Amino acid sequence: MAEQIRDRGLSVKGRDRVEWAINQMPVVSDIRARFRRTRPLKGRRIAACLHVTTETAALMLALRDGGAEVRLCASNPLSTQDDVAAFLTCEEGIPTFAIHGIDTKGYYEHIEGALAVKPDVTMDDGADLVTVLHTKRRDLLRSVIAGTEETTTGVVRLRAMAAHGKLNYPIIAINDSMTKYLFDNRYGTGQSSMDGIMRATNILLAGRAVVVAGYGWCGRGVAGKARGLGANVIVTEVDPHHALEAAMDGFTVMPMIEAARKGTLFITVTGDTSVIRREHLAVMQDGAILANSGHFNVEIDISALEKMAKSKRTVRSVVTQYTLKNGRRLNLIGEGRLVNLAAAEGHPANVMDMSFANQALTVEYLAKKARSLKKQVYVVPLAIDREVARLKLAAMGLAIDHLTAAQQKYLTSWEFGTT
Repeated sequence: MAEQIRDRGLSVKGRDRVEWAINQMPVVSDIRARFRRTRPLKGRRIAACLHVTTETAALMLALRDGGAEVRLCASNPLSTQDDVAAFLTCEEGIPTFAIHGIDTKGYYEHIEGALAVKPDVTMDDGADLVTVLHTKRRDLLRSVIAGTEETTTGVVRLRAMAAHGKLNYPIIAINDSMTKYLFDNRYGTGQSSMDGIMRATNILLAGRAVVVAGYGWCGRGVAGKARGLGANVIVTEVDPHHALEAAMDGFTVMPMIEAARKGTLFITVTGDTSVIRREHLAVMQDGAILANSGHFNVEIDISALEKMAKSKRTVRSVVTQYTLKNGRRLNLIGEGRLVNLAAAEGHPANVMDMSFANQALTVEYLAKKARSLKKQVYVVPLAIDREVARLKLAAMGLAIDHLTAAQQKYLTSWEFGTT
């Protein structure tokens, strides 16, 4: 299957933007330079289903320069940057299957396009490609030795597959590395979600009642950035530990049914379905804004919103206003899809530098070690995680202390006590 992109004429614009991102990604650039010399992925075939952004392009180029044959498709219909897809396809020879705003049928056809490489390694962001492999394209499973998964949502799906004995090859959860969730999930999601919301709406956050659904690593980031912009933040949770942490971090905690009456901006970031439902929509204030920063567009019950509305219209380029039968208006950003990519450019390249460095080094690890792994979900090896952090510190010009011999001995001994 030939690549599918919107416009080959966008490649020059894509080249300039990818170059800008690469300049903000020193760790991936260092890995790419080493890969170019050592070719650790020579002969590997990689099918990647990721957000087609400038940062992803930097990763694809590193894998390609490492010797891999790579095909890329989008992991979300609204996350594709068409100029990046054109650049990768037309100037770098990496077949890309991604068009911004593609319908569901086309989205899955693009996954088939990436799978046409007959992969032995998969890279996924949400587990759609892995799911297609395990359902519609089981004929390709025999050649797959391993894979990686980028997101919380995807890891949840894959662990469910493994628990039911349905996972046919080992997958490493990039999302569960410390250099992913501590930085990408918290700082990246926090900043990019606020960026998307403000680009989409041009609203003032200061003084606004903002409801953040979920206080995992992504929710912590979103709540913190909203507070930093002057918002009065309410957190809703189902996990008592996370709810307690949010309360001790100074946020107001309450059930969604109560928060629905108070909030004027709602941001879901849970990875679960129907977090905002009919009963919540029914009591929201006129003019309330709904945004989702979870991977799939299931956190806000859009079908309920459609049924409750007597009309809808596009009021800004990515904002749909639903007028309910009682006259109240609710505003949905980006069709309920990832707001940071549907309405903005996603995470800054500086933070994706760590996540994609993890991806590159993990694929290198899998190329050597996959045959010794069981068919389950693994965390990123600690040595890789620490190496990414070390490289990032070095790129930032920062140095840290090292344990002395006496300190190392103390930490591995039990004899020392009160003196």
